[in-house]
Amino acid sequence: MSREFYPNEAARYDTRSEKAGSKAKIIDRVAKAAYDNNRAYEGCARCVLHALQTHMHLMEEENFSQVLKSSTALSAGVARKGETCGALIGALMAIGLETGTERLDDFKGYVNTMKAASDLFDDFREGFGTVKCFEIQEKLFGRKIDFFKDEDAEWWYENEGLDKCPGVCAVAARLAAEELFKIRGN
Repeated sequence: MSREFYPNEAARYDTRSEKAGSKAKIIDRVAKAAYDNNRAYEGCARCVLHALQTHMHLMEEENFSQVLKSSTALSAGVARKGETCGALIGALMAIGLETGTERLDDFKGYVNTMKAASDLFDDFREGFGTVKCFEIQEKLFGRKIDFFKDEDAEWWYENEGLDKCPGVCAVAARLAAEELFKIRGN
């Protein structure tokens, strides 16, 4: 995993050339929010999804709580099983909220959503070399972590877990925000 792909999420703008509310600043804010959410609350899928909802306004806020609730079990590789990265799943959920269909017979909408989701998935996999939580953990920590084991969870905290995993959330959120801007034509 290249260091460039794993950014420091403390964006700085040294000139006024980057306008307030610009695409670049919003994308940075989304990434930083996902990072901060995961540090404070944990649960990568929901933390990424919440950051994207907060700054990209995917749906009416009063309806979002049920969507956020549904993302809870998808963290740490789906139910903490180390499968598909929860940060990526939260990002994909955001794409679905933006472009997904409400009807099974809307095939065009289905195809458009799959294209955007596929692009996001491929960008994430290219950056990390995998989409599997346990494999990302091995790259970040040199081992996988079973959060159902107290000693593994404690080890994670003691070995920068609250910096490294939030960094993955930041990357997933950044990629999703970039894809959302493309979808929106910005």
